[in-house]
Amino acid sequence: MSVIKVAILGFGTVGEGFYRTIQSHAEELTAVLGKKVEVAAILIKNKQKKRDISKDVLVTTEFAEILNLPQLDVVVEAIVDKDPTYIFLKKAIERGCHIITANKEMFAHYGEELLELAKKHHVSVGYEATVAGGIPVIQTLRQLLNVNRVQQVQGILNGTSNFILTEMREKKLSFAQALRAAQEKGFAEANPTNDVEGFDAFYKAMILSRLAFGEEPNWHSVERMGITSITSELIHTAERLGLRFKHIASIKKLSHQLKASVKPVLVGNEHPLYHVEGVQNAVNISSDIVGQITLQGPGAGMFPTASAVIEDLVYVCQNRPESQGILSSSETNTAIQEQGQQEETWLIVGLQKNAIDPSIKEIEHVEDETWVAKAKKEEIEELARKHQDLLYFQIIGAFEIEQKPTKIAL
Repeated sequence: MSVIKVAILGFGTVGEGFYRTIQSHAEELTAVLGKKVEVAAILIKNKQKKRDISKDVLVTTEFAEILNLPQLDVVVEAIVDKDPTYIFLKKAIERGCHIITANKEMFAHYGEELLELAKKHHVSVGYEATVAGGIPVIQTLRQLLNVNRVQQVQGILNGTSNFILTEMREKKLSFAQALRAAQEKGFAEANPTNDVEGFDAFYKAMILSRLAFGEEPNWHSVERMGITSITSELIHTAERLGLRFKHIASIKKLSHQLKASVKPVLVGNEHPLYHVEGVQNAVNISSDIVGQITLQGPGAGMFPTASAVIEDLVYVCQNRPESQGILSSSETNTAIQEQGQQEETWLIVGLQKNAIDPSIKEIEHVEDETWVAKAKKEEIEELARKHQDLLYFQIIGAFEIEQKPTKIAL
């Protein structure tokens, strides 16, 4: 029986999980692919560290040794940081290997270039594990894009931030306490900036944008806001209104402009992301034929991510390299038509009654200095410029105030 030879770059959580899954699911892989899958080499940083790896596998700190193997079919990259991983994968493609990556930062920066290079060399690229861990959102979008026109993608793409917001609400913790709990459980790094400031979700959103719409927005135009400003008081205020804070990445095309954001918003119990709790991830896709579908599951961890990588292994070995599931911008979806900036619903905190701007025609008092308003974003931003301590959060989806508010006549 012929063999598929695989190299793994990195032997951390993802790399080791993938290696173990190949061992535990060898028969299933052989049945699906008609070939035996063997790990030929593993790239590591520290040769002194003890690892449970078969003696038949080349374990090395030098990528050149892997590239010079007599047979090499697939290179799986499970390292963090952009460099030198991009160079490794570029050289693997040039050698004629299929590549699979779990590195969202690297792929957000260099994915388009790697896909073009792969097409030139007639190999495939798997990148399911770059977005939402074990949820098959990339494969789902590839299938949807056959006929459906995707109109909007919204998702909870970072399990650490979602865990923190859930802990704050359920256990009445402060942000600092919930972050510490996430670090103790291994959900957050010692330096959690990428997670709590939205960089991780941003990179994933850019990858989804390229797949769903054939292009990315200008990175500098994307509104990116973390969750560090969310306090226990804000959580409890939202809860009294029947709302929950969620850190949501959103991408949609309005007229001829692609609009994206990564920020904390408020959702009611009718919204598909309302019940996504803890370290779970979820992606809601709106398209013109199927309507809305929501995929939910574990966003991180050894075996959920290994699941995404192993499915990518099947994908790259079975699919034609020309079919990468990426639209060109000329093929992109029909845009949602929008006439000017639309009114949206906002929770405003820290606004005194005598400071209400008359340009905001519809505003309702909730409690103390807390209000719900319907207004254009530019009007809320102008209000915030005048009152530096003011906080505002968009409420997405259908919303009605459960308690009787005070209507302000202006």
